[in-house]
Amino acid sequence: MPSSEDILGQKYDRCLADFLVKAGVGFSAGVVASVILFKRRTWPIALSTGFGAGAAYADCDRSFNPARIPGTRIVSPSELAPKPVA
Repeated sequence: MPSSEDILGQKYDRCLADFLVKAGVGFSAGVVASVILFKRRTWPIALSTGFGAGAAYADCDRSFNPARIPGTRIVSPSELAPKPVA
């Protein structure tokens, strides 16, 4: 069974990799949009990179705080204990 430090490290690694991929895709889409549609302005690059980084941040937040996933219910240990039969 992996230790809690290993699990935390894996989550951080996944978050960093996800951030780099999504920000990179956003940057690339921004460059293409800037060149093709917006006469080489810089704001589409910044906007789409921000969208990618924001999506990665939201995914990372859900990874570290599962209570934020819609439909997830956190159950206390007392609710999991078997009920005595009368």
